[in-house]
Amino acid sequence: QVQLVESGGGLVQPGGSLRLSCAASGSIFRINNMGWYRQTPGKQRELVAVITSGGSANQLDSVKGRFTISRDNAENTVYLQMNSLKPEDTAVYYCNAQIVNFGGLYGMDYWGKGTLVTVSS
Repeated sequence: QVQLVESGGGLVQPGGSLRLSCAASGSIFRINNMGWYRQTPGKQRELVAVITSGGSANQLDSVKGRFTISRDNAENTVYLQMNSLKPEDTAVYYCNAQIVNFGGLYGMDYWGKGTLVTVSS
């Protein structure tokens, strides 16, 4: 089994910063892509940022220049540094990872439980 645990969410004022972390543990042979998604009530979950095992990253246009995704492969951890936060960034942020289990042939999607980010004055 695999578990993804997010941390770092909270309440910040507009213009503030937060750093989200997501640590994967369990039956992990290799982690391919890792990413962060977010969702607000009544809206579709959307991809915020994704990073490949080799370190190539893509971000949602609205967060480019403000958010930075990174990963520490030795620790099976992905981070999302969020700067210049705006009220519209308020959402539950979910960690996603494509993980190849021991004995597996391909990566399967795993999800964290989510961490709430609230940007409000």
